[in-house]
Amino acid sequence: MSYGIRQFFTVSTIALVLAGSPAFAEKKYDTGATDTEIKIGQTVPFSGPASAYASIGKTEAAYFKMINELGGINGRKINLIQYDDGYSPPKAVEFVRKLVEEDGVLFTFQVIGTASNAAVQKYLNTKKVPQLLAATGASRFTDPKTSPWTIGFNPNYQSEGRIYAKYILDNYPNAKIGVLYQNDDLGRDYIIGLKAGLGAKAATMIVGEASYELTDPTVDSQIIQLKSRGADLLYDASTPKFAAQAIKKLAELDWKPVHIIDINAAPVQSTLKPAGLDISKGVISTNYGKDPADPQWKDDAGLKAFTTFMEKYYPEGDKLSTINTYGYSNAELLVYILKQCGDDLTRENVMKQTTSLKNFVGSLSLPGMKTNTSPTDYRINKQMQMMKFNGERYELFGPIIEDSGAAD
Repeated sequence: MSYGIRQFFTVSTIALVLAGSPAFAEKKYDTGATDTEIKIGQTVPFSGPASAYASIGKTEAAYFKMINELGGINGRKINLIQYDDGYSPPKAVEFVRKLVEEDGVLFTFQVIGTASNAAVQKYLNTKKVPQLLAATGASRFTDPKTSPWTIGFNPNYQSEGRIYAKYILDNYPNAKIGVLYQNDDLGRDYIIGLKAGLGAKAATMIVGEASYELTDPTVDSQIIQLKSRGADLLYDASTPKFAAQAIKKLAELDWKPVHIIDINAAPVQSTLKPAGLDISKGVISTNYGKDPADPQWKDDAGLKAFTTFMEKYYPEGDKLSTINTYGYSNAELLVYILKQCGDDLTRENVMKQTTSLKNFVGSLSLPGMKTNTSPTDYRINKQMQMMKFNGERYELFGPIIEDSGAAD
């Protein structure tokens, strides 16, 4: 094990952190940056209806602890300040204001959830504080014209929706589609993307739509409603708790439509396992990262490094969880961005570096996938591959699909 850890630090992280950085004539700092520290902040649902995502924040905190032990970024330690917003937008507003006005962070990083990010977006843009790698894919978070200080990490939900539409048209051109969606920007964007991708056929293929609120106890009635409409394909734009409920209700009704769930609801540990692995067989989703439970990656250098990291810095965390690989990938990208900033740690330069990524390849990205951004295209992840759950794990299939739709 000691050799594995030493090898991981030498080959992977040290190369990332300590590689030569751009030279600058003088050091430039905004609030939150000094010669010794880069102060950043986030809100995380450590409690509440989306607490399945709590380990994202735990993984990221552990990653930065590792980076700090290795000497930091260009000699500066990352000071990550986290608050539990319980997936409550008012709490997110309260804590983000505290992060900016009292804690004095350079930027927010990975605020988790569509509703929480939406609640603080205008405030952060007014303050010209970067809302960096927001943990949401709603299209409003990749809109440089309206919100130039906001950039999301997740695949744009409309892009993802268009990718599902392409898959449906290619494989189920006569499907009767029932749509279950979370009644917020997340769910609505997935519907916009689906309909845009289906084009003129959307009007005839979609036979019913049913929404739910985050405060709803179950989605049982919505599933019954969609079944009654004669749907034979369920397009499920939800989050883990409600997707698990949908899978259980389908089994209870002995209703067996083609079941597509969005990437947010896809994790095995937080959705399919609670629902029941046996009744989750056949669920279809998409991905852009390597699944640590997939045996095809058992010798992959990136996942070996991830496993070594988890064993040392987050031993209580689930090494097979894609929620944890997600947090790891975000932290890895942020470290790369900050390294590129060199000694110009101004908010403006942080955004400049984030929106000028060229062929960045994350260590856990699927082969062939690269990240490119520009001042007019804030989409970090716009390439995906379809996958189907076989009762134990997801199996990737088909080609890499890149959304070719408009960036906004």
